[in-house]
Amino acid sequence: MKNFINNLYKNQDLFYKVFLFLLTTFLIVYIFPKGGKFKYEIPKGKPWQYENLYAPFDFAILKAPEEIAAEEGEIRENHTPYYDLDPEVAGDVRANLEERFSRIFPDTLRRSENRRLRSFIEKISAEIFDRGLLQEIVPREPQQLIYLREGNEVTEITYENILKLNQVRDFLNRKIDQAQLQNFREELIGLFFDSIKPNVSFNESLTQSELKSKLNQISYTRGSVERGTIIVAKGEIVEGDKLQTLNSLKAEYESQVWSEANYNWVIVGYTLLVFLALLMLMLFIRKYRYDIFQNNIKVTFIYFNVALMVLLTVLVINFNVEYVYVVPLCILPLTIKGFFDSRLGLFTHVITVLLLGFIVPDSYEYMFLQIIAGIVTILTVSELYKRANLFITVGQITLVYIVSYFAFTVIQEGSIYEVETETFLMFLLGGLATLFVQPLIYAYEKLFGLISDMSLLELSDTNTKLLKELSDKAPGTFHHSLNVANLAEAAANEINANSMLVRVGALYHDIGKMQNPTYFTENQTTSVNSHDELAPRESAQIIIEHVINGIETAKRRNLPDRVIDFIRTHHGTTTVYYFLQKAKDEDGEVNEEDFRYPGPLPFSKETAILMMCDSVEAASRSIKEPTSKVIDDFVEKIINKQMKEGQFLNSDITFMEIQQVKKVLKRKLKNIYHLRIEYPE
Repeated sequence: MKNFINNLYKNQDLFYKVFLFLLTTFLIVYIFPKGGKFKYEIPKGKPWQYENLYAPFDFAILKAPEEIAAEEGEIRENHTPYYDLDPEVAGDVRANLEERFSRIFPDTLRRSENRRLRSFIEKISAEIFDRGLLQEIVPREPQQLIYLREGNEVTEITYENILKLNQVRDFLNRKIDQAQLQNFREELIGLFFDSIKPNVSFNESLTQSELKSKLNQISYTRGSVERGTIIVAKGEIVEGDKLQTLNSLKAEYESQVWSEANYNWVIVGYTLLVFLALLMLMLFIRKYRYDIFQNNIKVTFIYFNVALMVLLTVLVINFNVEYVYVVPLCILPLTIKGFFDSRLGLFTHVITVLLLGFIVPDSYEYMFLQIIAGIVTILTVSELYKRANLFITVGQITLVYIVSYFAFTVIQEGSIYEVETETFLMFLLGGLATLFVQPLIYAYEKLFGLISDMSLLELSDTNTKLLKELSDKAPGTFHHSLNVANLAEAAANEINANSMLVRVGALYHDIGKMQNPTYFTENQTTSVNSHDELAPRESAQIIIEHVINGIETAKRRNLPDRVIDFIRTHHGTTTVYYFLQKAKDEDGEVNEEDFRYPGPLPFSKETAILMMCDSVEAASRSIKEPTSKVIDDFVEKIINKQMKEGQFLNSDITFMEIQQVKKVLKRKLKNIYHLRIEYPE
């Protein structure tokens, strides 16, 4: 049991990666839409390249969206609306007319005129309310049929038969002229306008209910295909009815009700494919990026981003599949490249696109566009911390999307007139969403403790609070750090290492000297040496402690771990040689471990470069009469000594790269000392 627990503890990193791998596989399979996957790509307008296709089961042929839209338009156009007639309005209006009549017309009217006016008012009001009076809101064609409902009875009439409120004045004027009552025109018009009100109203709920019922009766199919019937033969052009029949078969195949056994097999298939894709990503990281593979946080970050992109795409597809290109998938290679490198970014992007190819429509077109866009992203983006570069890259990505989509549409349709400009808008929105990569990288830095070029650029500013403090307390050390940073950056550029990272590491590698600055020669401004009154062992401990002090200071100031790594490793496990020799001269036998830096050894190209540049720059101050040969021998001696002590065994730097670094250091030191070529006499 004890051995089992020990093995479990020793292999905890491996167990975590297995757990992460299985968890990511489960999550992706869980969020994938479940159902059958049609095994053929339908080549619209091109020959059928597969074998003869026979119907695997009976299915109905779906109507094209244009046909259904035309039928819906015809139903809406010919639909008869409903209006309600309220019989109680006429009685109320007549009572109002009777009441207002006595107030408008004087008692001095002759009896015959009084009877004539009353008869006119009664006749006209009856005619108005028999026809129906409507306050028109939605104008209709005069000859359009409508249903006029009174109680349970419905009458079909033309729309022009109903009197509209805005037609009442003309109607009254015409009737007054016919009855020869022009002398009472104003009084009669005023009487009617003060008393009448509409008795017909549009019944929108009944109209819409009836329309919905008719729309629901539309048949979305036209004909059917029996099992075993040939659908398309090899070499036939896929267009017209054949295209619609194939689309109908695909829709039926992907939407049919699956039995529990079929569903389980679909899950097994998805699991195996996702398992293989994610396994390839894990194996790639293990083989070509072993330093990342050893870091569980970095592996988690990569798998988290893959799962996040799959989740976003699935959510958009479930909402509306037409918006699938709005998902800024190129954020993935941008992010991975920003934190790691372009090769890993492209490989991760391709794996993610392959996963999404299972669930998106027109999967070949989608994968082609996304992979090409990912390649363009990797090839064009450089120095992501520069805003102009990001905008240029996003513009190039959007342009590649548009050009690729245009080419696919022309191939499929054979005409530029079928290009959907709305899709171009989706590409533009996706490009704008890609700009979100900068705040996303910042969030990832805080969440996963990673560091990007943008953060390195901020840290490389010599006006930061920590570097200003170093300049004030230890000006010699600050000047030394600037020189080392320049040397290290040039060397890193020579061997294609991360020059920004090594420059930042060089600027901060000696911040531990701020606690005891006068114990380091570069900060001694007088002839008094603080070490003169100390034993060699005590002096060595003070010198060695600047590494520990630097690590503590860096952690207090929240410097990233990748920068702290330079503080830890810039002396490796070398010895404080001057005080070691002094102790041997004074005491004879000494314990060398008391004079040795705690390490660890440099474990990357960048940390190895800093060790070389730091040692060479510090020791170069002792050169009294520099010549080209002296500098060459001097650089060779220092770096060869480090190699002999095995200081670079854990870093992935090669002998050729070390020789290139030597060459850069020699050239830079000669420039610093302003050496000229010695011409023969």
